[in-house]
Amino acid sequence: MDYGEHSTSVIAIGNQKGGVAKTTNTAHIAAALGKLGRKVLVWDLDVNYGLTSHFGIPPMAYSGTFHVLTGEREPEDIILTQEDPDIELPTGVHVIPSSRDLEKLDAVLSTNDPFFNRYTVLHEPLAKLRGKYDYIFLDTAPNTNVTTTLASYLVADYFIISTLPEKLALEGLKNALKDIAQAQRKDRNPQLKLLGVIVSRLDRRIRKAREYEEAIRQSFAANAQESRKFRTTITSSAAIPRAQDAGKTVFQTEPEHEATQQFLAIARELEERIAEFEPATPSIREGEVAHG
Repeated sequence: MDYGEHSTSVIAIGNQKGGVAKTTNTAHIAAALGKLGRKVLVWDLDVNYGLTSHFGIPPMAYSGTFHVLTGEREPEDIILTQEDPDIELPTGVHVIPSSRDLEKLDAVLSTNDPFFNRYTVLHEPLAKLRGKYDYIFLDTAPNTNVTTTLASYLVADYFIISTLPEKLALEGLKNALKDIAQAQRKDRNPQLKLLGVIVSRLDRRIRKAREYEEAIRQSFAANAQESRKFRTTITSSAAIPRAQDAGKTVFQTEPEHEATQQFLAIARELEERIAEFEPATPSIREGEVAHG
C-alpha cells in the first residue's frame, strides 16, 4: 500500500455523551472526502466497535486497534481496504477496526510495562501512518476516562464535536469544550484546534432550529469562545439508519439523497476550516471528482 506523501490531518471526533451520531458522522464525513478524491483512514477507538459495524465489518474477524496498541501488529499491516474480500468500503476510505478486546487494553499494557503512559499510546502508531493519508479520523469512545479517548485528544491536530439538538447532548457539548481546553495546555497538546460542532438529526422547523443554534452559541460563550458550529446541519432522515443497517453509508446506498449532499457540504466546509489554520492545505475545488 503506497499512496506517496500526503499532508495528513488527524481529526478526532467525539462528545462526552453517547448516542450523538458521532460514529455516523465519522463514517459519512470520511466517505464524503473519499468521494471527493481524498485518501482517508478511519480508526475505530471505541470498545463498542460502532464504526467497525457501520462499515459492515465483523468485529472479531480481523486484527485491529487492540493488536496495534499492544504492539502485536504494525498499523499498516491490519488496515482494511476495498481490496479485502467480503468488505465493501466507500471509495477512498480505509479502516482500522475495533473489538471487545479493547476492554483488556490497560491490563495488558500495564502487565507488559508497569510504567506505560496511557496518554501516549497513539503517538507511535500514528507517526507511522502520517504521510500516507490526507485525513485520519479517530472515532473515540464517549468517555474521556478511556485510554484511547484520552490519547486521541493528545495526538490529534483537530477536534470535531458531534451533538444532537437535545438537552443532554448539549450538556455533553459543554463538557467536551472543557476537555478540549484541558488538552490544549502547553504541556499536553497545544496544537489541538477545534474545527467545530456538527449538529445531526436537526428538527426541520425553523423556530426549533433557531433555539438549538442559540443553545450552542451559549455553550461556546460560557467558555469565552465564538460559536464554531458548522454551517451545514444533518437533518433527520430515514436514509442514514437504512444505510447503517446495511453496513454502508448513504454514499453507497442513496448517492443522490439530501443527506448525502449535506455530508458533502460538511466535507467542503471542513477543508475550508483547515485551510484557515493551514494555508497550504489544498481545498476541494468546485467540480472536483473522485480519483484513484
